[in-house]
Amino acid sequence: MSGTSVKKPDFEHSVPWFWPVAAAIEMEEEGLQLFQDNVRFLAEAETIEAPPSPQWATPNRVVLDLDTMRLRDFSRLDAKSGAVPVLVDAPYAGHSSTIADYATGQSLVETLMAAGLRHVLATDWKTATEAMRDFGIDKYLTDIDTAVERLGGRVNLVGLCQGGWMSAMYACLHPGKVASLVLAGAPIDTDAGNGPIRKIAHELPLSFYEEMVASGGGRMLGQYMLAGWKNMHPGEQYVGKFIDLYEHIEDKSYIKRTEEFERWYENPLDLPGRYYLQAIQLLFKENRFAKGEFVAHGHTLKLKDITCPVFLLAGEADDITTKEQVFAAEHLVGTPPDRITKNLVPGGHIGLFMGTRTLGEAWPGIARWIAANGGA
Repeated sequence: MSGTSVKKPDFEHSVPWFWPVAAAIEMEEEGLQLFQDNVRFLAEAETIEAPPSPQWATPNRVVLDLDTMRLRDFSRLDAKSGAVPVLVDAPYAGHSSTIADYATGQSLVETLMAAGLRHVLATDWKTATEAMRDFGIDKYLTDIDTAVERLGGRVNLVGLCQGGWMSAMYACLHPGKVASLVLAGAPIDTDAGNGPIRKIAHELPLSFYEEMVASGGGRMLGQYMLAGWKNMHPGEQYVGKFIDLYEHIEDKSYIKRTEEFERWYENPLDLPGRYYLQAIQLLFKENRFAKGEFVAHGHTLKLKDITCPVFLLAGEADDITTKEQVFAAEHLVGTPPDRITKNLVPGGHIGLFMGTRTLGEAWPGIARWIAANGGA
């Protein structure tokens, strides 16, 4: 970055939708102007109603309703009573947990069950209300433990993205309760690789993030994050996808897929400010979890305490969680090398959880691995 002086935007008056991922655009004068133009576009569109909320594709029932989440059970009636349950810990990063059960033919839950796993559940993380603004990471780990206890005290954990580091933390705290651990697109060592999120976390001061949380009344508002994700790829979000839609306007299947994605993408969740700032400072800025310095419930977490079988899944073109951040876990956990499996697949981040190719080629094998290694 050159020595050009750039004035920080005024959150309260001029940038109501701001989120730090936008800093992925180089903050020179031209980059800042582009970002501000995009924000003005979003502000003008603020009155447009969001599409209907996303729905779970697979029939399920809520078996536990906690402060932070609902525990959804997709299990079939013929689920073996002695099988260790599979708990999918969905991402909690600003979008609905339905990404784990996105649509028929694009559902991780459906794929796991079709591959032979009968007792499958998922965390359905709630959007943060004002009353939840002071919830920290400890609260989320507590509720995960409540869910695990509800399931008999031992599970196979499948952590997706941010749900991955939460699952790994839980496995450090309660190693005896985790039969096997799958980390998919999970940032374990946030200093590894050279992705844009790493760059943003290190270049922007904590006060930058604190201002956004303050402007959201103690919460990190989903609309801020949505604007930021869009500004990572502004050409695609503001021009490209509309051109694609026009070119496929007669293709009913394409229109259906577009509508399904917009239902998920355009309905963001709010996060508690405390949880969000802890993640930014302690995980992405200071990398305390990978360094063995993160404290949860009064205990310093050591990844070496994880000794169960571990499966690591990363996307070759993932620019949200680079493969280095995922695969670094191989040398940090205490699991013997012969009980660690890695798989690098084509594609980006979201495709790890709902892409037809990865669901068809990678996840059935992961399901068989869980059955063989976790008693599922």
